[in-house]
Amino acid sequence: MQWKQIKFSLCLLGFLNLFLISHQTQAQSTDATNLYHRGLAATCANCHGTDGKGVVNGGMPLINNLSSEQILNQLKAFKSGTREGTIMPQLAKGYSDEQLEIIAKQLGNK
Repeated sequence: MQWKQIKFSLCLLGFLNLFLISHQTQAQSTDATNLYHRGLAATCANCHGTDGKGVVNGGMPLINNLSSEQILNQLKAFKSGTREGTIMPQLAKGYSDEQLEIIAKQLGNK
């Protein structure tokens, strides 16, 4: 009888351990995804400032007042060549459509 209880306890501990490892891996995956998304949007800060706030009269458009949809439309226009620019068409072509969507969602005025 005692051996059955030990086996049951060991099995229960094993399942609990698997659950905890799975939960921890899932949390780490979410953290990595969030970091990736923020990293993509951070590349815009070089010209447009942190969170698109930029510098007033600094020569670069302030994008912090745009919605995600507006940002995405502009990025797609730069990428396709329907909107001209100096550096933005080149930069936008370096991103996949999915990456442009991520950037727009991160920077868009919510």
